[in-house]
Amino acid sequence: MKGVSESLAGRIAILQLSGFTRRELLGRPQAGPFIPSHETLESSSNDESLNLKDLYQQIWRGSLPGLHGTQEVDRDLFLSSSVQTYLQRDIRDLAHVGNEMTFLRFLKATAARTGQLLNLADLSRDSDISQVTAKNWLSILVASGLVYLLAPWHSNLTKRLVKTPKLYFLDTGIATWLTSWSSAATLEAGAMSGAILETWVVSELVRGWWHQGREAPLYFYRDKDQKEIDVLIHWDGKLHPLEIKKSAQPGQDATRHFSTVDGLGEVRGAGAVICLTPSWLPCSSQDSLVGVGLL
Repeated sequence: MKGVSESLAGRIAILQLSGFTRRELLGRPQAGPFIPSHETLESSSNDESLNLKDLYQQIWRGSLPGLHGTQEVDRDLFLSSSVQTYLQRDIRDLAHVGNEMTFLRFLKATAARTGQLLNLADLSRDSDISQVTAKNWLSILVASGLVYLLAPWHSNLTKRLVKTPKLYFLDTGIATWLTSWSSAATLEAGAMSGAILETWVVSELVRGWWHQGREAPLYFYRDKDQKEIDVLIHWDGKLHPLEIKKSAQPGQDATRHFSTVDGLGEVRGAGAVICLTPSWLPCSSQDSLVGVGLL
């Protein structure tokens, strides 16, 4: 864009393309972004389920196109080369990074925090850089498509912009390579298991909107009483609550905070618990258990 003499305003379309979604990898058409209504889920009920082993294999491998060609590609070599190329080429264009090793340490510290509330003080301390530098470098990760910041829901748009977001790596393969998980099995059994599953689900949701040429109307909810909802989809004047669980049979308490939406000044839409169930199962007139394979 810097090399174009005219703005081209109104004459071009800009699409945000991330890695492949699971549906894209399977060659399945996607009618639209994921909305957890019973009608939408009924039309997707014949989709292939995704078991725990295959799910974490896909999470560990990641979504970058170069890993999913016709030939088997060494995952570690590909990702290490991708990160090195990113450091040596893209970063030089986006910012003046004096020490590549310091930036790599920052990348690893950021990847270790995927699925968590952003804490610049902790991130800068662990990376041995100033908070100003950490904020600048984080903006570069967002601009270059490595990181997505999920904003907290607030009925006041201005307050959404200033409150603390949650941080997610958009490619789980890069995140797990930076945090040194040697296999899908060790990842599934390890300390990051829940956070990386949440990261994968959020990244699938984000790409589902981006690859349709739309902004992702996604938020999370947390209040002073520690009531939390992993994801809120704000669409057509409705808030659709989503919880993400690493379980095939989540308990009834998985949807216990969904009623909080009624007091947020918006109409409460259909909700879902994204989990390891084979397909989908209505659990109330509005809410469903939805297998990760249906995203």
